[in-house]
Amino acid sequence: MLPQRLKKTITDNPKKLANLIDLVNLPSTVREFVGQSQISRLGCFMRVWSYIKENNLQDLNNKNVVNCDEKLRSVLLGKPRVELAELPALIKLHFPKEPK
Repeated sequence: MLPQRLKKTITDNPKKLANLIDLVNLPSTVREFVGQSQISRLGCFMRVWSYIKENNLQDLNNKNVVNCDEKLRSVLLGKPRVELAELPALIKLHFPKEPK
């Protein structure tokens, strides 16, 4: 079951959902991290998030900050520390917009 706000967003603009779930050919840095040549933006975000959780990369004092290791830095533009709110925007940069 989807939250009411998300249902409204999808019905108002279904292209937003398509941008999240469409498969995209990945650049080499993300391809190595994910282990696939194609993945959706949402799938990529979920892989990054699970990697952060598996490797305990969240800051112990501030859970809103991720301390990046070398492998994660390759995906997050070389940043040593990233706030959780920045993650979707940094991942989105690897997914080019399709021309209209």
